[in-house]
Amino acid sequence: MDSFLCELCPRRCAARRSEEEGNGFCAMPALPVAARGALHHWEEPPISGTHGSGTVFFSGCSLQCVFCQNDEISRGRFGKRITVEQVRQICENLIAQGAHNINFVTPTHYAHVVGAVLEKPLGVPVVYNCGGYERVETLRALEGKVDIYLPDLKYADNADAARYSAAPDYVEHAHAAIEEMVRQRGAYVMEDGLLKSGVVIRHLLLPGKAAAAKAVMDYVAETFPPKTVLFSLMSQYLPWGRVPQEFPELNRRLRRGEVRSVQTYMENLGLEGFTQGVEAAGSEYIPAFDLTGVPE
Repeated sequence: MDSFLCELCPRRCAARRSEEEGNGFCAMPALPVAARGALHHWEEPPISGTHGSGTVFFSGCSLQCVFCQNDEISRGRFGKRITVEQVRQICENLIAQGAHNINFVTPTHYAHVVGAVLEKPLGVPVVYNCGGYERVETLRALEGKVDIYLPDLKYADNADAARYSAAPDYVEHAHAAIEEMVRQRGAYVMEDGLLKSGVVIRHLLLPGKAAAAKAVMDYVAETFPPKTVLFSLMSQYLPWGRVPQEFPELNRRLRRGEVRSVQTYMENLGLEGFTQGVEAAGSEYIPAFDLTGVPE
């Protein structure tokens, strides 16, 4: 894979990424680095289904979320450098194991790899599972190849985005990206309880940020007609990563009352989708990043 000056994410840092070396914000090489390729049963029900979602976890990230539960691979960048052909091999192995879909996790800085892998259709839906901090131009290069977009919408204002994810322009880019995703896929399509096409917008509720979660839901309800997108309100927050040492305002678990108030708000808005109880906040739900499924 040739080296290139990278402008895949909104940072547009124009770092030269080669097969061997990574530069710029994500510090990842042009060749993919993966930490895990395995069936995953803890996505939203119509994505995990009964057999599991075929997840491919890329290392590195274009964000620096201080509470990231995958920080071992996102900030620590643990993983193994492989080829585009080997990513395709992981996908085919997961399909052979019964995966309902192929789920590329944290793919933003490897959008060029995803596009190359999907030059030949895989035969199952493809999920683009991202932090929401995307360039519209990068997403347009994937049009027709991605079936399901699974973006986060992490913040309602850029002050929080700057403090917790080092992305002071997050909100405008996430809104534009999600609107482009919906333009590409249209209203979601379900068949036999499985999501085949569409957009699922995720929001992780943070401690003390119920008002922000409600503002995120207001945007979704005001922007997309009913039956267009699905919304996933996540309550699996744990004080993780840099939080215990540096961010005391986030250094606690969610309270049942704040979870209930946001869930009630979502219900009253009429947003279709999914919610979690506080019992979802457990480290046992974090995958083991041990190179499972990554070719030798």
